[in-house]
Formats: sequence, C-alpha cells, structure tokens
Amino acid sequence: MSILICGGAGYIGAHCAHELKKAGYDCIVYDNLSEGHASAVSDFKFIKGDLRDSVKLDAVFEEHPIAGVIHFAARSLVGESMKSPIDYYENNVTGTISLLKSMQKANVKNIVFSSTCAVYGLTKQIPITEEVPVNPINPYGETKLAAEQFLKWCDVAYGIKSVCLRYFNAAGAMPDGSLGEAHSLETHLIPLVFMAALDPNRTLQVYGSDYPTKDGSCVRDYIHVLDLADAHIKALQYLLAGGESQTFNLGSETGVSVLEIIEKAQEISQKKITYKITGRRPGDPATLIASSEKARRVLGWRPVRSDIETILQDAWKWHNRQ
Repeated sequence: MSILICGGAGYIGAHCAHELKKAGYDCIVYDNLSEGHASAVSDFKFIKGDLRDSVKLDAVFEEHPIAGVIHFAARSLVGESMKSPIDYYENNVTGTISLLKSMQKANVKNIVFSSTCAVYGLTKQIPITEEVPVNPINPYGETKLAAEQFLKWCDVAYGIKSVCLRYFNAAGAMPDGSLGEAHSLETHLIPLVFMAALDPNRTLQVYGSDYPTKDGSCVRDYIHVLDLADAHIKALQYLLAGGESQTFNLGSETGVSVLEIIEKAQEISQKKITYKITGRRPGDPATLIASSEKARRVLGWRPVRSDIETILQDAWKWHNRQ
C-alpha cells in the first residue's frame, strides 16, 4: 500500500516524503509544480498533475493501492491571497473538494491535511489552543478553514477520517543541507534573513518596531520542518490505527522576535545583515505562540529540532550551499 502526497514537491511536502521513506513507507508524489521542485523528489514515484484534474486524479487512485493521503497542495501567500482571492478559492477549496471526491470513489478513508494558524486570525489568547475561536482575516486562512470544514462533513457522510494540522512558522532544512526552503517568491523571514546575509547589497525589511513585545518587533513560534514531517507521520499512523478525526496545533511553544532572529543569524553566518525598520504590515499580530499540548498527548509528538539555534543552523547550511 502507498501513501499519496499531494503537493509533495513543495518545501514541507518534500521533507515529509523523505522522512516517510526513511520510516519505510512507499510514497507517490502528486504535484503540479507551480511552486514545487521535481528535483526535490527525484527518488520517488512522481506524477505531475493538478488536484482539479479529476480524470488524472481518479486514475492515480485506480492504478495504485493507496492507504492514505497527505494533502499539502495549496497556494499559501497571505498578501497574494488578498489580491487574488478567486485563485486561492479555486486552488485551495476546489482542489480539496476534487481530491475528496476521488478518495470517496476509491474508498480511501484517511487524510492528513496541512492547515495553518492563520485560521485563528488576530486572537489575543497566548498560547493558542485548538479551542480558540477561528476567525481568519485573509482569503488564505479562509480557504484553509473551508477545507477543514469540508473534511468534517466528509467524515459524517462518507466516513473519511482526517487529521488537520494547524502549524505555525515552518522553518529549517535537512541537517546536511541537501534540502531546504526555495520559493519562487520568498516571503518567509528566515530565508530572507539569510539571503540578506549572502548579499551585502540586499536590505531586509523589518515591519514594525513598536509592538508590545520585548524588543518591539513581532514574535513568532518557529517549528522545524523535520518536526512537522514527524507530526504528519504520527498523524498518518494515528489514522491508520483507527483514530477519529482530530485537529492539532503544531509549534515549538516558544516565541522568538524578528530582531532576535536577525541577531542569531548574524552570529551563525558570521555575516552582517543590513536591515531597515519600516511601518507595520496591516493585520500582523504582535505575538503568535502555539500550544501543542494536544498533539503531545494524543499523537505522542515531541519537537526535537525546533530550538531557534538548530533551525537557523540547518537553514544556513542550505542557503550557504546554493
């Protein structure tokens, strides 16, 4: 039996595929390569396709004995979603509906869904538990929440069990530098920090210095991509063992500010990072920190590489070899 990884050529999906392979699973990667890289999954059975291509997707389920699905495929840029909400609903919601239709036809009953802390919006509760009311403030968060709700009703109607993993700031890379974060349009802080470290002519933008935090810059919860991969594997195992549908937050439960990231990155890279403080971005919360207690209790998951030093060291190895 195989595991179908939708969006498996992307940043988190590719790391998950490699960790699943190490754990002994046979994986099939399905990706349209709009953001992913075929080179990241060259050791896997790879099918280029879009989730909205129901004919191709049905054929995948007909031709392969699939025990479960891990669903990463989505557009995921908050700013872009504000400008192109139709694209985000078509990709993230319509694509998920198409995938679940194919699963229902093939009688595949287990799916792990890559969700996001963006479903919570501007909550003031810290740390954020799964009981915090959801209130997304952008189309990206809305589409992820819509997919979560659709999964709930697919359980009721068809018995398709799902685990929705709401993770915070994914970061890091393979410890040997062989695989890391490479987006065509980079918006994540840690890659941007190291891009500035490698290019003395580049100036990093720091959005806001007047937040009610320890140094005035935003505080975020960073989770190592390999710890995320481990959570997906544990969620899959939980479902294959007969577990009920669940939602889990995934984070390190520790907040690190933007300026602390810059300082630690300079120390690790031994390079000066030029940055400029500009105005706040609309909708940026001062602090986002997860409570991962439920994932620890139910899945037995423990992040082991998510201290900020390890995250930055691994990310630097990846960026420094490019």
